[in-house]
Amino acid sequence: MPSVDEFRFAIRSQFREAEARGLPYIEINSGQLHRKLGGYPGPKAQMPSCCQAMCNERKAGDEIISRPPRGKGAALTIRYRLPRPAMTASSRPLKKSAGGAR
Repeated sequence: MPSVDEFRFAIRSQFREAEARGLPYIEINSGQLHRKLGGYPGPKAQMPSCCQAMCNERKAGDEIISRPPRGKGAALTIRYRLPRPAMTASSRPLKKSAGGAR
């Protein structure tokens, strides 16, 4: 199942693609993002991690278009303004060690 880092990597990839196309913003929906990475819907879905990654990427000027009643669900949609500020953290997901711990 995707981790927060894998969701973050996918979000940032979408930012780069949209910026390359010259778009002024991109809207990302948590349900679509999670489906793209796999595991949703399903018993091992990681929707809270997906929503956490999306919310962690919010900057000034970004806006929540749709928020599920309980805060973290497939209806979360955020409009991110482009271009994004320079990212200081790695834009690649961290690899899991053999034991599963980081």
